[in-house]
Amino acid sequence: MTTKKHALRLARRLDEVGFSDIVQIRNKVLDLRAAGETVHAFHGGEPFFETPEPVKYAMVRALVENKTRYAPSSGIPVLREALAEKLRKRNKLDVSNDDVLVTAGGAHALYVAFQAVLDPGDDMLLFSPYWTPIRDMVTGTQARALFVPTATARRNGLTKTLEEFATPHTKAIYYNTPQNPSGLVFSRAEAEEVAAFARKHNLIVIADEAYEDLVYEGEHVSIASLPGMAERTITCYTFSKSYGMTGWRIGYVVAQEPFMTGLRKLVLYSANGVSTPTQWAALEALSLPQSYLDDRLKEYRERRDLLIKGLNDLGLECDPPAGAFYAMPSVAKIHKDSRKAAALLLEKAHVATIPGVVFGAQGEGHVRFGYSVPKRTIEAGLEALSKFLK
Repeated sequence: MTTKKHALRLARRLDEVGFSDIVQIRNKVLDLRAAGETVHAFHGGEPFFETPEPVKYAMVRALVENKTRYAPSSGIPVLREALAEKLRKRNKLDVSNDDVLVTAGGAHALYVAFQAVLDPGDDMLLFSPYWTPIRDMVTGTQARALFVPTATARRNGLTKTLEEFATPHTKAIYYNTPQNPSGLVFSRAEAEEVAAFARKHNLIVIADEAYEDLVYEGEHVSIASLPGMAERTITCYTFSKSYGMTGWRIGYVVAQEPFMTGLRKLVLYSANGVSTPTQWAALEALSLPQSYLDDRLKEYRERRDLLIKGLNDLGLECDPPAGAFYAMPSVAKIHKDSRKAAALLLEKAHVATIPGVVFGAQGEGHVRFGYSVPKRTIEAGLEALSKFLK
């Protein structure tokens, strides 16, 4: 029998999945630095501080004590119990350790959440501007992302705007607060409005609370804590931002059935669980006092205020973000095209930012500054901007 040869190709579901523009900008920054140039780096998304010493020592202890073998793919029991206690106390969620699943970072939690609930042909609502990988995670399930302009929704009413963008195929809402890239924090009233919309239309909510400990104005409200929401919400968390553990790759996801069984399957067959010593380090992180988080928040606030004042003094209008560690000033005076504005800032001022359009059409005309950097970097960057804008 003659077998006809076909061109080798990837699975079609990956055809529309791309790579982040942020990676490309990071590479340009590395090239400039390799050439001996100074770059004022505001393009990143990592905490300015190192992983706390007790957390690092906990990892060492785990290695010395030979806690290096396979752990249950859902996470070591003592960590899941500690996470459930944290969720009950700080997030006001009525959960047990059976509702908690340890993941390889917050991104992994989001990935398995989307894979668990979205089918080809489904639609998912998400507020825009949005963290860029979300669109590709949704596209990778062969579902469609429906971008809801956040500014319009807040101005005209969240319910009215969500109704306008929803379709008969809408199955879920991606709900991120505090937000990357804008630093917006949804109020309790807004959370209740989104929750009511989800209940009315029988939608699933995938909540991203990566920046839960970085709120300067208002309060952080876990949408799953609202009436009737625990059974329809999958909430994703990470140790990365609160504890300076970006490279450790550990997070967790919280849900009830019927979602948890599917989430467990996806974690099992994608990663077979998280590094065992890393989980013991994460357990130590949870034991740090509230004063540790309060001190970090104070330091973030100081950086935020320094950057925002400097940007506004230079005519790059920017409201103080209520949470996270990003600011999105208008760059209309540099160029109306945010990609060109960011390119000019990098090439002429050696100030690295992210074009706002990368985060959706609603980000056009702005660039994202990450202010989780040393204060001297903010001061030097503002000085370089001042010279460029003269």
